[in-house]
Amino acid sequence: MQCKTSYCELRRKEIINVCDGARLGPICDLEMDVGTGTLLALIVPGPARLFGLLRSAEELVIPFGCIKKIGEDVILVEIEP
Repeated sequence: MQCKTSYCELRRKEIINVCDGARLGPICDLEMDVGTGTLLALIVPGPARLFGLLRSAEELVIPFGCIKKIGEDVILVEIEP
């Protein structure tokens, strides 16, 4: 079964790592294959710095194979810490 979800809908979902329960944050970008339209990875902002006020310049790239479930409110991923 194929699921269709818009980028706007994905951006509203929180990403949770099932390995340690960490909240990774919302999606800030996507990596796609423009030839096929296939989603390759989700990109989330790096960890917060300075008491959570500033974001790191680093981004976390989550390969499509690490996505375990896309739910109503969250996206579950499996990334080893």
